Amino acid sequence: MATEPVGAAFSARREALDRGEREVKDQVLRMASLVEQQIRAAIQAMEARDATLATAVIDGDARVDEAQREASALITTTIALQQPVARDLRFLLSLDRVTYELERIGDHAGDVAKQARKLAGTPAMRPYADLAAMGRIAANLVRAIAGALIDVDEHQARAVAAGDDEIDHLYHRVFSEVVELMRADPANVERGTRILFAAHDFERIGDRVTNIAEDVVYLATGQIEDLNP
Repeated sequence: MATEPVGAAFSARREALDRGEREVKDQVLRMASLVEQQIRAAIQAMEARDATLATAVIDGDARVDEAQREASALITTTIALQQPVARDLRFLLSLDRVTYELERIGDHAGDVAKQARKLAGTPAMRPYADLAAMGRIAANLVRAIAGALIDVDEHQARAVAAGDDEIDHLYHRVFSEVVELMRADPANVERGTRILFAAHDFERIGDRVTNIAEDVVYLATGQIEDLNP
């Protein structure tokens, strides 16, 4: 006779936990989408050397920070109220780490926008095309890793991590081009330095996406792996 109430209680707790996890996942997806938008806007600001758009990206970083606070609060509340264990707890704690990585990616996008604002009104340099390509790959990786995370898709996570190699390749090319231009003409030094700073930020975004991919692999397999040795 006692089995039904116990089973009903377990079912109710399971439903509440599932609901809490869905809310957390939705918030993390919203945060990832916002971060992706920030990256793409920073690219546009850099390509156009548009100070107004760059400032909007810089100001928009506050929304990323707020999204992280909301996600962390949801995770804390879900853990406190539902007391998850094993895989559920691991999933929620991993999502909390992911929000930190997304927040830092948002910071990098803001830093690119700061360089774009300082470059506003200056002539374009040859490496701008590769720099923009780096940014677009980074934005695409953020979108892809969000999908892999929500689906706990190990194979997609590994594919996303492998995509960081393309960013690294472009980073080395931009670095070489900029250094060459700065050596050829001292007037390029200030602009070149700012481009290098922006390229480094895009390179760091790729690294942070790889960190998230490692969390996805851990969730799927229980194994900690370095996907960017």
